[in-house]
Amino acid sequence: MTREGINQLVEEHVPKLVETITTHIETLTAPQRLKEAMLYSINAGGKRIRPLLLIATAGSYGSVTNAAYKLGAAVEMVHTYSLIHDDLPSMDDDDIRRGKLTNHKVYGEAMAILAGDALLTESFSLITDISEQDLAPRDALFLSSRLSEASGALGMVGGQVDDLAAENCSLTLDELESIHRRKTGALLAFAVEAGGLVGTSPKEDLTHLRKFAEEIGVAFQIKDDILDVEGDESAIGKPIGSDVDNKKSTYPSLLSITEAKRKLRNHIEAAENALKSLSVPAPALFSVLSYIELRDR
Repeated sequence: MTREGINQLVEEHVPKLVETITTHIETLTAPQRLKEAMLYSINAGGKRIRPLLLIATAGSYGSVTNAAYKLGAAVEMVHTYSLIHDDLPSMDDDDIRRGKLTNHKVYGEAMAILAGDALLTESFSLITDISEQDLAPRDALFLSSRLSEASGALGMVGGQVDDLAAENCSLTLDELESIHRRKTGALLAFAVEAGGLVGTSPKEDLTHLRKFAEEIGVAFQIKDDILDVEGDESAIGKPIGSDVDNKKSTYPSLLSITEAKRKLRNHIEAAENALKSLSVPAPALFSVLSYIELRDR
């Protein structure tokens, strides 16, 4: 798969995705400064991998529906909230994100926290706003529960807690993978599962989709760790080497950069095999997978 595949997905779907988020936020009866802070980080750029995974999964089984866009918008809002909070001085203390000042450097710490809080809570409002014609109420309830699990104490937040606790510690490989299956992988897995559900994938395909999601969750983090060692700072949009500065265990530090790259390839191959087992061709998902392995930011 070539880079053109992911670029085509971005061109076809990201404008509608961003429009869905922007319209929802702008029509809120909420303080203008809060909405500006929310949209500042939403509009900071990025490939929107999580919603694109959801949309690509749903699209593999038919047309991309309004429900897929709203669910994709919801997962992107959760991801953006997590980035705002991760950048705070009490967390990773980053001043630059995607080549722009981080939210708290523009709006102050208090507003950044509140903007993140609002993005998280409004993501669930987007799901409940999906019409019954586009998504059955029981499915909306199920996906709300799954998003809560993936983003909360059992998933992303719990992984972040253990990641912070692991600073200045030497982790085993199993402990590191446990952290990142929750911190990074849980939201990616939700995106694939939600895409399969709204795309009405056959039940037998869900097992393969879950395996795919599990593998890309680990692969995504390994690639992040590699880029923090040898990435191009201008492409990444923030300083490299922050993992070393924060004394974090990473795949390169535990395995060496060469072995980390080998492990990345193993997870990519396992994800490819899962996609090959689906009952339908999934070229868009192969494009996302290729992007995860080859990305430079």
